[in-house]
Amino acid sequence: MALVACTSPQIPAGAQDNDAQDHDAQMRADWAETCEDWDDWDKPAPLFRVFANTWHVGTCGISVILIAGDGEFLLIDSGTEGGAQVVLDNLQALAVDPQDITLLLTSHEHFDHVGGMAIMQDASGADVLTSAAAAPVLRTGNASADDPQTGMHDAMQSVGRVGVYGAGDDYSDVLDRFGMAAIATPGHTPGALTWYWESCDDTRCLTIAYADSLSPVSSDDYRFSDHPDYVQAYREGIARLADLDCDILLTPHPSASRMRDKLLAGDLTSGMDCAAYAADRLAALEARLAQEAAE
Repeated sequence: MALVACTSPQIPAGAQDNDAQDHDAQMRADWAETCEDWDDWDKPAPLFRVFANTWHVGTCGISVILIAGDGEFLLIDSGTEGGAQVVLDNLQALAVDPQDITLLLTSHEHFDHVGGMAIMQDASGADVLTSAAAAPVLRTGNASADDPQTGMHDAMQSVGRVGVYGAGDDYSDVLDRFGMAAIATPGHTPGALTWYWESCDDTRCLTIAYADSLSPVSSDDYRFSDHPDYVQAYREGIARLADLDCDILLTPHPSASRMRDKLLAGDLTSGMDCAAYAADRLAALEARLAQEAAE
């Protein structure tokens, strides 16, 4: 799906006067002051504008992304059950009615990112759109058998009205209105997605990628090298991510893309981009495979 021109956001897209720029800069500084790297998943964080019609409304330790359209919104991820309440509080601070959220999207199917999705669905009435591999996990609340972290976490609250990205035209009109597209980036989980879109203010447009975690974390008895097909899919997803030309990189865990450093520098386009993040994730995978080979 090609990126298209940005929609006209209900939330101001970022006026170019000095007062608006100063306000946005202060919001980002507030987040950096409140939150530290690898911070608590449920720690309340102030919201801030990423760019134009894109906002970070999650917690200190978990990203949740709000994208404004013409009288409607998309929300990517929910955080945990506790984190979902922080998200709802941040939406209230933005004067966003959850009922105006048209669609709920997911990165990957772990409780720290979608454990509160049932809460967000109840508040918004919106469907959830995820990958084919992640859909059964959302619908049942139970991790899939091929998830490297199966058995490590309790079951989540199940979610109703779950659609599958790329499986039909049910949601294509909504995604087209926002210029949203996704690529499969399995590895951290089988059903992980990376979302990307374009946000525009009065003077420029930037491509934003919400790249999945892609870290080779697993239960103690799981060996990636015992699953060559899974590792191949993992590598292919990393390669797809490396080919994305993103101006701003966001990740489900803010620390993974060093977001706080970027906020302290006053420039979210600085530092790690999609190619650098993909190289970092590939290096982590190779290190894990080398460790397994040495055991």
